[in-house]
Parts: sequence; structure tokens; C-alpha cells
Amino acid sequence: MAGFVGVLVSDPWLQGQFTQVELRTLKSRYISIKNESGRVTVGDLPPMFAKLKAFSEMLNVDEIRVILGESCTNMEEEIDFESFLRAFLNLQARATAKSGSSKHASSFLKAATTTFQHTINVSEKSSYVAHINSYLGEDPFLKKYLPMDPGTNALFDLAKDGVLLCKLINVAVPGTIDERAINTKSVLNPWERNENHTLCLNSAKAIGCTVVNIGTQDLVEARPHLVLGLISQIIKIQLLADLNLKKTPQLVELVDDSQDVEELLGLPPEKVLLKWMNFHLKKAGYDKQVTNFSSDVKDGEAYAYLLNALAPEHASPSTLDAKDPKERANMVLEQAEKLDCKRYLTPSDIVEGSPNLNLAFVAQIFQHRNGLSTDTKKISFAEMMTDDTQTSREERCFRLWINSLGTATYVNNVFEDLRNGWVMLEVLDKISPGSVNWKHASKPPIKMPFRKVENCNQVIKIGKQLNFSLVNVAGNDIVQGNKKLILAYLWQLMRFTMLQLLKNLRYHAQGKEITDADILNWANRKVKKAGRSSQMESFKDKNLSTGIFFLELLSSVEPRVVNWSLVTKGETDEDKKLNATYIISVARKLGCSIFLLPEDIIEVNQKMILTLTASIMYWSLQQQAGDSETGESTDLDASPVGSANGENDKVLASEISDLSINDAASDGTPSQQLGKDESSQEVENTGPSSNSENGVTIEGSPSTENEKASTHVEGGGRDTE
Repeated sequence: MAGFVGVLVSDPWLQGQFTQVELRTLKSRYISIKNESGRVTVGDLPPMFAKLKAFSEMLNVDEIRVILGESCTNMEEEIDFESFLRAFLNLQARATAKSGSSKHASSFLKAATTTFQHTINVSEKSSYVAHINSYLGEDPFLKKYLPMDPGTNALFDLAKDGVLLCKLINVAVPGTIDERAINTKSVLNPWERNENHTLCLNSAKAIGCTVVNIGTQDLVEARPHLVLGLISQIIKIQLLADLNLKKTPQLVELVDDSQDVEELLGLPPEKVLLKWMNFHLKKAGYDKQVTNFSSDVKDGEAYAYLLNALAPEHASPSTLDAKDPKERANMVLEQAEKLDCKRYLTPSDIVEGSPNLNLAFVAQIFQHRNGLSTDTKKISFAEMMTDDTQTSREERCFRLWINSLGTATYVNNVFEDLRNGWVMLEVLDKISPGSVNWKHASKPPIKMPFRKVENCNQVIKIGKQLNFSLVNVAGNDIVQGNKKLILAYLWQLMRFTMLQLLKNLRYHAQGKEITDADILNWANRKVKKAGRSSQMESFKDKNLSTGIFFLELLSSVEPRVVNWSLVTKGETDEDKKLNATYIISVARKLGCSIFLLPEDIIEVNQKMILTLTASIMYWSLQQQAGDSETGESTDLDASPVGSANGENDKVLASEISDLSINDAASDGTPSQQLGKDESSQEVENTGPSSNSENGVTIEGSPSTENEKASTHVEGGGRDTE
């Protein structure tokens, strides 16, 4: 396992303007230009900068050239990396000024903070500290450090070793991290600290956080705006966890018919929370509509009506009679305190309209008293509308994978959010830059149905250009929400992404295609070479349910990562669950970005098993690719290409262009065209479709996004494409 090597800049101020992800991305751009011509001049910058998303929508090549010319008249002047960074910041400021808004200040960060102004909301920080003190105050390891004083930097100091953030993720979504995999010592060495942060970031992605702008070194340094941004996301996920029909089927009371239920399924949790709030406000006689958690709740009236409706035993007419908004806000919080809901905000936060803290406040009210009926007929109807377990798991996997890519649109429900085609176009543009013709795409909200069909037709067209098997499929099938077809397309999209990652590894394959059978054989050879006896016959091998093989595989690629004293024999269901949970956390700690659940290992879900194996394989080969002096074999009849004379290393290209990860070879047989049985997941469109050919075959694919392995989790590098 290679240690983390950050990009260092001699000027501390300049270093502080960028995250490590940004520095590494820009450094690669700088080196790319230097490799082509031997040096980097001012004249080289305009065409390169014009391709970056930070500037592409605001500045063209000529405008960039003029701006750079203001500070340097000689376009042939050679510049070093620090001057390159300063030029980037200069252009970034000009692009921001031209847009007339700060929202374009950085193409890297999706949060409110930017690399130009890292403002810290003191009230939010105090609220998060209170949350942590409350939920982790009795934690066996952390209790000696808690409670923290919000007026100090104790939060950031404690976050530096990664334990706090890992524990907080488990509070938000219990069981996400096997805490046995967390390195918990009073003093951690750099390896152990880096492992904790890698585990944290990969696990954060696995619960739906956007972490494309954060690297492990940023957490080691405890950069306040990034740490608070991540904590904010984790706490929000915790507070909104029950705002869906699966967890709270009583929410069906908010709608009138099945069509409205489908709409409810597609709403993000905060929109469901607003819908719930307005439902009760309307019944209470409040004549306004609350559309946000900021300006619409500043006067405190909506809160007074809501609490009077939900907790009439604590109601007080004087709350509504109060003339001063701050006085009313204080009375609202006194009433809420009787429901144990005051923790997140102060009267000033209500009056100032703090959106994050007001959302947290309303979510807490919902958790303590939602005021919904327990009509068994309605609840049964809601339960019927939710997906079966397998479909639900696959939807979860794809949703988390898409969100981990760092696309502009956050996906809350794959089957609803992908129907207009826009999100799929964003994903395709992220994975295959330049493939989308944005002039022919319509951005939501889309009122005209044919515009959605146009978007989805382009999705199908690009899929065919990427050699996806999309026979008898048209864009309208996606618009109609054909779940089987959407899952089929997304499997192939993940497959293509894995191919691209493998192609970028600097190895020869010596004319040999890499197939799913090769992945199987690679794993078996790795385990055997490490002196272990376990082998898997196929990705369906029921013996895999014990978890022993994967622990031996993980140990073979990095011997120190598995603590064998924690491993069970996997003979009982409970032991299997312990091993499966540990496997996922160890793989994430190593650097694998995976989205499977322990149940997928226990039940030997062959697609998820294949995903796990391929992710470990990719990580292992990636380490070998970065370790040029060892000359170690890749176990695929491939060898690192030592380049003593400075020539570029060759990459996997046509040799792996037909990587086929399908169920046929999951049995350990060579890759071949699938049949039409259920296990092969071949989907045929039963209805007539325009512009279509003949049948859809899902070829399973390893989940990707293990972009930087154990040393640095990043998905934001491609944001600059």
C-alpha cells in the first residue's frame, strides 16, 4: 500500500486556495502540457483552460487569452506550476465576476463554500458539535474527548484521526461501517490515520454523501469548510432517513391517489418534509404555503401553527399573539423543547432564516411527532407501491454510484429521477466526455413530454455508440419508467466505466482479452500465491457466503489490512453477517469504492460478488501500476512497462475492449453471449417502440469509482473536463 503524497506548493496562501483533489487535477493538466512540448508557456494555457467546466460556460479561448495577456504580454514566456495556479485563480475570479454570481466560483466544489471564500457558519458549527456531543457522548472510545466546546477548534482536532467521522456515519446509517475495522488508538501513525479517512470517505459515498471535492489529506489537515460540509451531509442523511414510504408508510396520507404516490416516491426527502409540513399547516388553518426552510419560516408563525397542531397539549395562544419575530421564535423553541426538539437552532437562527438548521429542526419535529394516521388500508397500499428487495437493492446501488460520480443533479430515486433523460446525459458526459450533444438536450424542469423523449433518445443513441446491447429499446421506454430496462442500461454503463478505468492502467495484456473469467482466475491465483487454500469455483459459489475467501483475497493484496483475530469461521448466519460486514469495511478501508450490502455476500448475489472482486482487482493492479521499480507481475500475463528513456507507457486498449462481465462466465466459463433465462437478465421490450432494433442484454459490471485507491478518494478530477 503506497503512502499518501500530497501536491505541495511553496506559498502557504496559494496552497490554501485549493483542496488536494483540485491540486492533483490541475497538476496533471500542467504535466500533460509539459510532456507534449517539454515546457509550459502562457500561450499553452488558453485552449486548455477553455475546456475546463470552471470557464467553458463563461469564457472562450480568445477572452482567456486577453485576460492572461493583461499580466503577461509575452505568450512564449515559460511558467512554473505556481504561476499556473495563480493564472487559474485569476481566471476563476474573472469568470465569477462575469457571471454576476458567486455560485460559479469553483467548478470543483458543490457545497456552498468555495475555494475563494471558505466561510464558516459559527451557529451551524455549534449545532453540529451539540449533535455529536448528544449522539456520541457515551461512545467507549470518544467519551474521553466529549463533550466538546463549540467555541474552540476541538471538533477539527478530533476529526483529524478519522475515528469521529466514521462513528458519525454509523450514527446516521447504523451498520455502514464495521467498527472493528476502524483504527482506534490514542496515537495513530500516518498509515492508520489515512486508512480511517479512506474508510470514512468510501463509506460516506455509500450512504449518499457527495465527496468529490474531498481527499484524505484534506481530512488529515481538518480543513474546516470541508469537515463541516461533510458533517452537515452526514447529519442531514440521519435526520431525513425516515422521510420515505418504505420507512414511514403513513406518509401515503399526504397524497390522494396512486399517481400522487408515484410522485411522492420521486421527491427528495426535504421536499417530502415540506409536503408534510404544509399538510399539517393547511389542517391547522395556516393560509400560506411554506416553500423553503429560510424566508418562509423567519417570522415563526408557521412553526407556531405546526406545533399547536401536533402538540395541542403544549399549545399557547400567546405564541401567535407575539408581535416581535424573535420573541415568537423564542416561544416556539420553548414549546418545542417540551418535545425535545430544541437542540439544533436558536431564536436568532429562525429569524435569520438559516436553511440547514431550520431543516434540521423540522426534521426533528417529524421524528418525534409526525401526526400521521395509522390507517391500515392506506399503509398496505403504500407498502405495495415500494419495490421488491432485489430491485430495491439494485436501485440503491445505482443511485449511490451515480451520486458518487459528482454529477450536478443529485439522484433520490433512480426510477423517477432518470425518466426525463437529463441525469443519464450528465452521467454519460462524465464517463465519456464529449459524447453528449447538449444543444439537443432539454434541462429540467421539462414541461413538454416530447422533450423528455428527445433526451432519452439521445441516451439510447450514445449507448449504442458505446456498444451497449440496446435492441428493441427506444427513449420512450425510459420516459415510461421501465425499471428492468433502466437497470439493464445502468449495468452496462457501469461496465463501460470499469473498462475505461482498466484501459487507463499502464499495462500490456499481450494480446489477451480480460474477461470475467480472468477476474475469477486472478482472484484465485492471488489467494493461492499468498499460501491460502480457499478458491471460488464461480461468482455463484455458495461457499463464498462464509466470507473467508474474500478476507483471504484482501489479505493477499495487502497483508496488514485484515485482523484475523476478528474473523469467524462463517458457520452460522450470525458469523457470516459478521464476516460480510467486516469484508466491506476492510475493502473500503483499503480504497475500494463499493456499494454492496452484507446480504449480497451472504446470499452470494453474483453481480455484487463480481463487483467486489473486480474492485479489489482494480485496486491491486493500480498499486502495481504505481510501483514501477518493483517489476511485479500483474497476474494477467502482464508486466509493468519500465520507461528508462522517457517513452510513454503503453496502456490497455483493444486488449480489454471486450471485457464481458456476465452471468455465463460467473459460472467460471469463458465469456459468451447470454441466453434468455432469468439469471442472464436479458430484457425484451414487450411493447412496440419506435427507432428500435431487437432485445436488451444486461452484462453485469463491477462497480467503479475507486479513483484514487487507499491514498486519496476523489471523483472530482473529471469535473474539469
